[in-house]
Amino acid sequence: MSDSKNPETIVLHAGWRSDPTTGSVAVPIHQTTSYQFNSTEHAASLFALAELGNIYTRLQNPTTDVLEQRIAALEGGAAALGVASGQTASAYAIQNIARAGDNIVSSTDLYGGTWNLFANTMKDMGIEVRFVDPDNPQSFADAIDERTRAFYAETLPNPKLQVFPIAEVAAIGREHGIPLIMDNTAAPVICRPLEHGAAIVVYSSTKYLGGHGTSIGGLIVDGGNFDWEAAGDRQPTLNSPDPSYHGAVWSQAAKPLGPIAYILKARTTLLRDLGGAMSPFNAFMFLQGMETVPLRMRAHCENAQKVADWLAGQSSVSKVIYPSLMDAPMKARAEAVLNGGYGALLGFELAGGAEAGQRFIDALQMLYHVANIGDARSLAIAFAWRPDSSLSCLSARTRALAASSSSERSLSSAAFAARKSSSELRSSSASRAASFASLVSLARTLSSLRACFSRSASVLVSSATSFCMAAGNCASTYKKTTLSF
Repeated sequence: MSDSKNPETIVLHAGWRSDPTTGSVAVPIHQTTSYQFNSTEHAASLFALAELGNIYTRLQNPTTDVLEQRIAALEGGAAALGVASGQTASAYAIQNIARAGDNIVSSTDLYGGTWNLFANTMKDMGIEVRFVDPDNPQSFADAIDERTRAFYAETLPNPKLQVFPIAEVAAIGREHGIPLIMDNTAAPVICRPLEHGAAIVVYSSTKYLGGHGTSIGGLIVDGGNFDWEAAGDRQPTLNSPDPSYHGAVWSQAAKPLGPIAYILKARTTLLRDLGGAMSPFNAFMFLQGMETVPLRMRAHCENAQKVADWLAGQSSVSKVIYPSLMDAPMKARAEAVLNGGYGALLGFELAGGAEAGQRFIDALQMLYHVANIGDARSLAIAFAWRPDSSLSCLSARTRALAASSSSERSLSSAAFAARKSSSELRSSSASRAASFASLVSLARTLSSLRACFSRSASVLVSSATSFCMAAGNCASTYKKTTLSF
C-alpha cells in the first residue's frame, strides 16, 4: 500500500496497517512523554542518530509519526515533521536554513500572519525577507545575493487567488542552490508542489487536511529532491559542523538514513530546542480528517466552481475572483499547477463600501462568523475585522488587495494599494438603503443555497467590499436561484 499513487489509498494506509500487539486498525493515541529504552546501547544509538526511534515526545511520537509518514506519502516526499501550528511550520521552515544576517526571497502574496512573521518577527531575529512580485518569476532571481537561503510562496494565496508559478521559480532557485518552500495549505491533493520542483512543503493542518475545525497543527514535508551537499556554501547550516549536535554536518550525517538532511536537522535542533511539538491527540484528529481529504477537496472544488459561476451572473456582484474565471495567462497557470479543481476559495466584490460589507456579514443566517477556512462549516469574515488585521498597515493592505477596483489596483514588490478613497466609500442615505436591501437579499440567498453550500461552504470576506468564499463538501445537485433586485 505504501507504493500507491492513489490519494484515496494513501490517506487510509500510508504509515500504518494495524497494531502488531492488539490488531487495532485505528491508530492509537500515544499520550506519553517518554519511552523505555531496550538497553544503554539502544539509548546511545538513538541519541547518536545511528538509528531513528522514540526518545521523548517533544522530538517524536508514534501517533504523530503515522501522520508524518502519511503526509510525506501524499506529497511524494521523503519525510515530514509535525509541529504545533501552521505558523510554527512556516517559521521552522525558514529558521532551519537561515541564520541572523541571512535572507530569503518571498512572494508578496501571503497570508497576513505569515507576512507579519516575515516582515517583522524574522527581522527581529536578524533574518531579512525580501518581498517580490510573483507575477514575474525573474524578480526572485533579481533579489538573490550571496546570503539568500530560500524562496517562499503560497500555492493558492488568499485573497488574490492567483496560482504561484512553482516550476519557473523552483528552476531559478535550483540554479543557485536555493530551495523553494511552498505553503500548500489551500491546495492539498489538487497540487503536489514537489512534482513541480519545490523542495519543501508546509501546511497548516488546521485547515483542509483536518477539515473539522477542532485542532491546531502544522506540517513540514522534506521532498528529498534537493541536493543540499551540492549547494555547498550556499547552505551553510546543512554543510558545516553544527555545534548544537556534536559538530554534525547534516548533509553527511543523514546519508545512512536517506535524503532527509533538512527534516532531520529540523527535528533534532529546532524541535528539540524551541519545543513547538504537535500534541499526540491533535495528530490523531488530523489522521481522522486526512482519511476523507481527497473526497472533500473534490466536492469543495466542484461547489466553489458552481458558486463562482452563479455569482458571476448577479448584477449586484461587480467582480468574481476565482482561478477558472481569470484572464488567459492566470487561468493557464492554474491549469498547469492544479489538478482536479481550482480550489475551494473564491472571492467577489460588492459596491457600497465598508458599511455595506459589514451589513452583508451581519445579514448572513447560515454561515458562521469565525476566523478559519477549510473545515466542514460555512463561515464568513471580513479581513479588515480578522484577528490578524492588527498585524501591520502593510500586511493589511496586502490582504485587502481584492477590495480595490481593477482600475485602481497596483502591484509592487513591497505592497499593494487596496483601499478606496473615503469619498468613494460615501454614498447618500437613499443609496445606502437601496444597497443594503440588495445586500441583505443576496446574503439570504447565499445562505439558502444549501444545494451548493449545505453545511460546508466557507465564506471569507477579504475586505469590506470584497468577499472571498470557500465552497464546501456537499456533493448534492446544484439548483439555480434567480434574484431580482
